[in-house]
Amino acid sequence: MFRQFFRPAPHIPQLPDDEVKKQYPRYRWRMLESTFLGYATFYIVRNNLSTVAKEMGDALHYDHSQIGDILALTAVSYGVGKFFMGALSDRSNPQRFMPAGLLITALINFVFGSTSSYPLHLALWSMNGLAQGMGWPPCGRTIGHWFSVKERGTVFAIWNIAHNVGGGVAGVLAAWAAGSWGWQSAFFVPGALALLGAAYLAWRLRDTPQSVGLPPVEIYKDAAIDKQNCCIQKTDHERELGTRELLVDMILKNRLLWIFALANFFVYIVRYSMLDWGPTYLKEVKQATLHSGGLAILVLEFGGIPSTLLLGWASDKLGGRRGMVSLLCMIPILAAFIGLKENPPGQLWLDMVFLGIIGFFIYPPVMLLGVSALDLTSKKAVGAAAGFVGLFGYIGRMVQAKALGFMAANEAYGWDGVMLAILGATVGAIVLLIFTWKVRPCA
Repeated sequence: MFRQFFRPAPHIPQLPDDEVKKQYPRYRWRMLESTFLGYATFYIVRNNLSTVAKEMGDALHYDHSQIGDILALTAVSYGVGKFFMGALSDRSNPQRFMPAGLLITALINFVFGSTSSYPLHLALWSMNGLAQGMGWPPCGRTIGHWFSVKERGTVFAIWNIAHNVGGGVAGVLAAWAAGSWGWQSAFFVPGALALLGAAYLAWRLRDTPQSVGLPPVEIYKDAAIDKQNCCIQKTDHERELGTRELLVDMILKNRLLWIFALANFFVYIVRYSMLDWGPTYLKEVKQATLHSGGLAILVLEFGGIPSTLLLGWASDKLGGRRGMVSLLCMIPILAAFIGLKENPPGQLWLDMVFLGIIGFFIYPPVMLLGVSALDLTSKKAVGAAAGFVGLFGYIGRMVQAKALGFMAANEAYGWDGVMLAILGATVGAIVLLIFTWKVRPCA
């Protein structure tokens, strides 16, 4: 029954040429718009916990290590969910798959805010991670089917701003709700918005171009791929792949995909170090308030908007050299973390500047490493490929959530040890990305 409900929408007879020319641009905008707003909504029911972690911890007597355990389990469940849900989404209809995930995560938020049991909080936020895995893969499938390879860096750069919009709004919304009605409202209010988002996606989203009477994007854009020059032959564009072909041939045997996945492990440690722990770090070390802690999330997220657009476009102009652009981004991030560590308390404005620099430069690699996964495989395997790279990323998030929570709570390490660990992860990402300097979709 599950497979029957989510199966891809059937192809219908193609519309007349004049209708194709009229409808294709409209549908392409519609797909970009709906996946953008839908994925941004996933963020407001995922990034709300870190903003109110201190307030919830104080109310329920949770220490840093316990909060770290919740974040760590969520990270690994999301990574696993993103990989396996990615494989499912490659053979599912996004119009049903993505709203179902948003509905589930909304309901989990309602229950999470209604309980004070630590074991139940652990279980619920882990389930939230699995449900969140139903967000990115259908977006990747949709964009992979509606936009050509040569547009991919630019289109994904525009779409990727959904991370920043959703993540930034999540911090401010959670802080406002908690400040107005208590920490529980940081889960109730986003949950209500997610229900509206699920209904919107079910109404607005569609599956492949052929499901609405339009030709494949390769024909529409006249973007046939030169099979002699590609890193991987992308034959039979519209053939659905079997499980072994999808997971083994396309993913596990792809050496370059492993390098990008390992680099993503360290990039996600860097990315989520401040998203998960930034508000708490600023409150305990830099004398920030609840609202300025929430503002820090907004600064991090919105700092990545202009750079994602610019560098996504630049990666297309550089022939798809996503690894090279990602490497160049990690260097100023290293400098900004050093500045954040050394800046004394009382100069919160300067901390915000450093966080803005981190946000500006971290989101292009986050986006480009995912796009690289798509570049190196078939459009029928985009969910699994992105899920594989994302799995390593969220293993990285799990490691940082647990390790940084332990270090922050341990006097032998403290927040100075936390910052040194983040610097080490930044260096690890730089070293691995050196090996991707010349990698591009086609030789």
